[in-house]
Amino acid sequence: MVELRGSSRAVEVIGVPLDLGQQRRGVDMGPSALRVAGLAAKLEALGLTVRDRGNVPVPGAEMMDRGDAKARFLVQIARCDRTVAQWVDEALARQATPVVLGGDHSLAAGSIAGVASHFRAQQKTIGLIWIDAHTDINTPDTSTSGNVHGMPLAALLGLGPAALSDLLDWSPKVSAAQTVLVGIRDIDAIERDNVRRAGVTVFTMRDIDEKGLRTVMERAIEIASNGTAGYHVSMDMDWVDPEEAPGVGTPVPGGATYREAHLAMEILADHGGMLGLDIVEVNPILDEHNRTAELAVQLICSAFGKKIL
Repeated sequence: MVELRGSSRAVEVIGVPLDLGQQRRGVDMGPSALRVAGLAAKLEALGLTVRDRGNVPVPGAEMMDRGDAKARFLVQIARCDRTVAQWVDEALARQATPVVLGGDHSLAAGSIAGVASHFRAQQKTIGLIWIDAHTDINTPDTSTSGNVHGMPLAALLGLGPAALSDLLDWSPKVSAAQTVLVGIRDIDAIERDNVRRAGVTVFTMRDIDEKGLRTVMERAIEIASNGTAGYHVSMDMDWVDPEEAPGVGTPVPGGATYREAHLAMEILADHGGMLGLDIVEVNPILDEHNRTAELAVQLICSAFGKKIL
């Protein structure tokens, strides 16, 4: 039986088949791939109560105007993220830990807005642990691609774009002082200025190599927990090395090993302060026999307390 201190013993799974934030098709099938990999049954085997709410409705890209080339489909993504925020808030109100399945990382502007809004109503703030190969702190003015999946963290910190920053009519959703990025190894040149200006804490893969993953994760938890109700964890599967997780849209060599990825989740489970969890950017079209989705499910289980012994 798993003992969870900060997280509820109930889990609510929310699928977000969102592929509007990037240009490689297939990531909309990520939630299905994670379900096929046995997510609910494996969490229930840990003694958790699991409710699968289904998928947030997402319109097809072919039916819509792309909008401004600097932030394609921004209006539609913001509309979807508002629903994601509502569903996440409702899960927390039911005393369940939301597990949000992506879809591309632009969904995090909604999932984290939902967690932040829930605790804001209690006069509390939340921390954020962003586990990713990329910083996702671009804005329409700094993005070289116009892909909104590279902008959600900027939005959460109040840097824009306004359609995402102002979700639920308030901003910022998280403070830079309690925001930590882990596993970073690919940053656009102009994006570096945004990172420095925002003032978030960043642990790159070099930091993990030099300091060790346990030290990095313990420090990340300390920062994200400082004065907060707990922390949301938003994990892009491209933080794992593509040798282990090939089914992602923007693979970058030199990522976390299989055991490092599990250790990070195990350390989070040991601390028990996780308020919600995103798993994003699983793309079955680019995967090998659903390997990436199966690994993602294993990592979710580790985050909820699965142990070797």
